[in-house]
Amino acid sequence: MDELTNMDALTLAAAIRRGQVSPVEAVSAVLERIAARADLNAFITVTADQALAAAREAEAAVRRGDPLGPLHGVPYSVKDLTLTAGVRTTMGSAMFEDFVPREDAVAVARAKAAGAILIGKTTTPEFGHKQSTDAPLFGRTLNPIDPRYTCGASSGGAAVAVAAGMGPLALGTDGGGSIRIPASCCGIVGMKATLGAIPNLQPADLFGANSYVGPMARNVADTALLYGVLQGTDRRDPYGQLALPARGPAQATLAGLRVAYLPACGNPVDPEVLEATNAAVRRMEEDGAHVEPVSLDFVSLERHFLVILESVTASRVGPRLDAFRERLDPSLVATVERGREHGAAALLDAIAARTQAFNALQAVFERHDVLVSPTLSAPPLPVTQDPNGIVEIAGKLAGTIRGAWYPYTYPMNLTGHPALSMPCGRSAGGLPIGLQLCGRWHEDWRLLDVAARVERLLAG
Repeated sequence: MDELTNMDALTLAAAIRRGQVSPVEAVSAVLERIAARADLNAFITVTADQALAAAREAEAAVRRGDPLGPLHGVPYSVKDLTLTAGVRTTMGSAMFEDFVPREDAVAVARAKAAGAILIGKTTTPEFGHKQSTDAPLFGRTLNPIDPRYTCGASSGGAAVAVAAGMGPLALGTDGGGSIRIPASCCGIVGMKATLGAIPNLQPADLFGANSYVGPMARNVADTALLYGVLQGTDRRDPYGQLALPARGPAQATLAGLRVAYLPACGNPVDPEVLEATNAAVRRMEEDGAHVEPVSLDFVSLERHFLVILESVTASRVGPRLDAFRERLDPSLVATVERGREHGAAALLDAIAARTQAFNALQAVFERHDVLVSPTLSAPPLPVTQDPNGIVEIAGKLAGTIRGAWYPYTYPMNLTGHPALSMPCGRSAGGLPIGLQLCGRWHEDWRLLDVAARVERLLAG
């Protein structure tokens, strides 16, 4: 079991194509691992019967010599906010406990067409509204590295599944860092692509969308593999109209790369995080990159981000709140009630602030190719952290959780720029530390190639 569950997706897919590994063996091993690590509580629904049936058909296709997709027979999971035809999609909430969609989301349909096998739906806080993965419907999801600390959210189950060998690939969603935050907390790679690069038709407002579906994996190469399957035009998505640039040749070094380094953005940063990110940037500089520190105040954007988040949540959940109030997370109820208080003027001010943030990042990319920062300003927080309370960083009170802990992530949701988190070290207590790379619109492949080079530098 360990040999198969620890295998990366590229290696597993190649072994399946050569007939060295059976899809049934691969799926069975992952299902055994899910059962063995049920204590982590990474899944709301496990699709064992469907997955094994799909694996048997995938095995028959290999024997017949059929054309095989790039993910043929590879097990993967989907966060339970993303629609899966015939498989219940709860949104992490009792409100949708028995909801079974009729159609797959675009990303799910593309993964299926590439041959990937769905093994289950991963845990998420209700409607992805907060930064810890727990809800009345399923309980708390644990960080596989240290259960005393959060696994992050809201794609917490997806990150835990990948980190703990419950499938080499996962689909997460990211509305303010919800792929990158748990990727950082669990020591894996997670990517939020350019707005529209991976079409997402689920938001009610496609034009004002700031929620993304994206890949999560244990390394950059697997992340790129899944991104390559998911990306591409879809005329139903207003931002998915144009053909995307093809992948260029991989970079042997970072020579000539212009790096903007943002160690802090108006927030305190844990010294161990700063040390790890500084070390990663030094390795980039030694490899030929030109590094220049930059200053961006993202913390002040928090209140505008909250207006958008809370207003959208109030619109979506509010009409059914009274019927389900007693079965919902009190944090979700509070989010809806705050959202109901925002007026149209506050929402328009937040949209204007979104435009200003876009302009600020565009100005950075006039002079630089990549923006590098910590993913989070501190290692994973204790599971006891109040999502609406004050965060303590390096022994000091640092403010509310978004502006204090992840001010680096949510701006890219508003601006649409691609960004990914990758491991860049551990704290003295063994907790993962993440490095965030951000690039220009539609330069997702370049961002992945830079990340692959940084991964090799940090490993070597």
